[in-house]
Amino acid sequence: MILKRLNITILSILLSIGINSNVNAETENECFEKVSRGIFKFNQGFDNIILEPVAKAYNRLPEPIRNGTGNFTSNIATLLSIPNHLLQGEVKLAGHATGSFLINTTVGVLGLGNPAAALGLKNQKEDIGQTLGTYGVGGGCYFVLPILGPTTVRDGVGMVIDNNYLDAFARITWHEDKIKDVSGNKIDYLGVKAASAVDFRGDNMTNFESLEKNSIDLYAATKSLFLQDRLKKIQNSKTSDEESWGELDK
Repeated sequence: MILKRLNITILSILLSIGINSNVNAETENECFEKVSRGIFKFNQGFDNIILEPVAKAYNRLPEPIRNGTGNFTSNIATLLSIPNHLLQGEVKLAGHATGSFLINTTVGVLGLGNPAAALGLKNQKEDIGQTLGTYGVGGGCYFVLPILGPTTVRDGVGMVIDNNYLDAFARITWHEDKIKDVSGNKIDYLGVKAASAVDFRGDNMTNFESLEKNSIDLYAATKSLFLQDRLKKIQNSKTSDEESWGELDK
């Protein structure tokens, strides 16, 4: 009940800020830049003290373990992509994602392996923020969240909707008391999210160091990279030779 009220409050605040209706270019307006810059510095401290050291230790693990971790978290994320593909009218991609999840969960041993890729099944990540974008909803103002990092009003609203209504894994682990004959554990959800963050950070150690070293204003550079990437993902136009937020290593 408390979590539900908190989510309703978050949605009310985000919607009161407003969402731009133009999807052709992500807005660079900020709701509260000074606060966001302060949170950005906090996140940098968290990264320097906790995330980066853990990621460095993770990178020293045998490659099969690291690959298995990445495959597992990616497979879990597919559960969120499936309904968003359908909402965007991408029936073929929804089929690919469903097939990928089923094959990797069974043949791939709970997603530790990725045999679906060898079969040519695409697993393109989608979320409700991207879905809203395809319907013409612009990003709205940009801001930074503690630990979670950069986002926009649209994507912040999308995050709440994803976790409460579309993400099957989140519903099972956070709302197991409302789902008959299905049990889960909140620790499972947090563990998967943490593993995903560490895997991503470990894969992009050099990229993050380069970004920090070559940016006059790291906050502005991160903001630009994030907004460009979100627009590319909405338009499904990201090319392999361009850096992207969330997939810097690709």
